[in-house]
Amino acid sequence: MSVGHASFWELAEVPVASAVAFVVGAVNPATILARILGKDLRHTGSGNPGATNAGRVLGPRWGVVVGVLDVLKGLLPVVLAQHLFGTVTALCVGLAVVLGHIWSPFLKGQGGKGVATSLGAILAVEPWFGLVMVVVFVLLVWRLRWVAGASVSACVLLFVLGLLSWARWVPFGSRDTGAWCVVVALLVIYRHRRNIELWVSARRGSSSAA
Repeated sequence: MSVGHASFWELAEVPVASAVAFVVGAVNPATILARILGKDLRHTGSGNPGATNAGRVLGPRWGVVVGVLDVLKGLLPVVLAQHLFGTVTALCVGLAVVLGHIWSPFLKGQGGKGVATSLGAILAVEPWFGLVMVVVFVLLVWRLRWVAGASVSACVLLFVLGLLSWARWVPFGSRDTGAWCVVVALLVIYRHRRNIELWVSARRGSSSAA
């Protein structure tokens, strides 16, 4: 009987842990803090319930608070899953928490763009990838003053690193974590599609004007 129980839990741990992580990811610190402060991020600033818009609407200090909370929201569940269940479950949990953040049922299917939450999950899975992304992001924000562009660039880098890891062309990571990084990068890039479209349109406009 104990073997049966063990087998059932082995089958159930991934979907159960992923479901819990999705709910954790769906809790949106930016929206909660904005409501406490009497603001509605959906109708102010860019309308996005994330750290960047929180900083724009609530002030830079609150933007940093939201960013840290979003990173921890991605980091802690993955670290816990890795410790309790192993790498495969941790990867599923990391993907689930990002999906919950992006498409939160508490926000009627809306959510943030997933940058900070993805970073937290990546730091738990592949810390070196995460640190490289942070360096690239900070440098580009400092240079371009464009958070969305820096975010997309960092995720393109993650996509490339994931492919290299999956192909075993780099001496760190694994095929599983490499494939996971590719999926996470594509998710975040997809959430920035509107920013990419606006950038392309602006480039075309400037080229036409020239």
